[in-house]
Amino acid sequence: MSWDAELSALTERIAGPLFTRPEPRQSFADLVRALLADVPRKNSWQLADHVGHRKAYRLEWLLNGAKWDADTLRDEVRTYVVEHLGRPDGVLIADDTQAIKKGDKSVGVAPQYCGASGQVENCQVMPMLTYASAVGHAFINRRLYLPERWADEAGRRKEAGVPEQVGFRTKPHQVIDMLTEELAAGTPFRYFAADSGYGRDPGLRAFCHEQEIAYVMAVPVDLPLIAVRGGGEPLGHVLDRLLACGTPALWERRSCADGTKGRRFYDWAAVAVSVKDQLPAPGLAHTVLIRRSISDPGEMEFFLAHAPTGTAVTELINAAGMRWKIEENNEQGKDLLGLTQYQVRKWTPWHRHVTTAMLAPAFLAVTRARLPDDTAADATAACAIDQPNDWGKDHPPREKTS
Repeated sequence: MSWDAELSALTERIAGPLFTRPEPRQSFADLVRALLADVPRKNSWQLADHVGHRKAYRLEWLLNGAKWDADTLRDEVRTYVVEHLGRPDGVLIADDTQAIKKGDKSVGVAPQYCGASGQVENCQVMPMLTYASAVGHAFINRRLYLPERWADEAGRRKEAGVPEQVGFRTKPHQVIDMLTEELAAGTPFRYFAADSGYGRDPGLRAFCHEQEIAYVMAVPVDLPLIAVRGGGEPLGHVLDRLLACGTPALWERRSCADGTKGRRFYDWAAVAVSVKDQLPAPGLAHTVLIRRSISDPGEMEFFLAHAPTGTAVTELINAAGMRWKIEENNEQGKDLLGLTQYQVRKWTPWHRHVTTAMLAPAFLAVTRARLPDDTAADATAACAIDQPNDWGKDHPPREKTS
């Protein structure tokens, strides 16, 4: 089946549960096709022009006026991704992206930290969830972060169409909500991964412990940990000795992921730890991974792993490397597929646009996975190792729940 036919079959299949009339079904298919096209600026007018509409009304009505449920579309996107990319050793990855906006009318907009510019900007913040496996990766869930100032402004919330039951939730709590939805949906995965903005949150870690979710999350160096191998010393003391020692045997050089210039190698060390006031799930244990730059040994990053006892450190490094997949999705979504190039201001249209824009990279990921000469290697093979693996043993994957 051709690329065009595959896309038509996908949009027809997904539009079935969403719409009762043919007009919005066709508008939905046109919008997905236009998001995938080489349109310079993916606003409603340029997208409409690309698919041959005289005006932008049909696409604008699809997002603002038509009756359909964005969460139903989200469930369809998840089903499609898991059907084609799902593996028992998959990884769920959380990160947030931002859409810089002018004015104060767009839902959730406020002066807040913007990762794209590295400073405070007037923007919307979007916690996203990516599913990644050996064959591909794509978004499967999303949230819009409402700053606290929005929670107390009833008039502003009403104007933006925010449902009354939606209250303030921190970004880690929004990720907990998404993980809860993935568990309920039976999404198959072995690990959860995230950056230090999420790894430092005790509530998110506690949720993973309660649900027996294995994770590898970046954490700040001052996270209160106790080194098990150090006889119960604070981790900082053990790290000081470890880093000052410089003994080559303490470090193993490995690659956890591919970069734009090939495999990215780092020196890694692992320390068994316990987390202050937080026990791991039964049968699981905590480990800190230390990643050190080869070119600049003073440049380090720390990861807290929560995994079955005896898990090979190599496997934990692989999971840490998968975290970059969501950054690829964010970059591709924003630069190429119109993820943040919307002209909607209200709650419901925002969720409709962003969820539709999630389908575009999912289609590309599945199409790539189907190519007969696809070069995607599985997650284990992708982690190059130049020393024997004597860091532990593998464990069975987390089973898909019903």
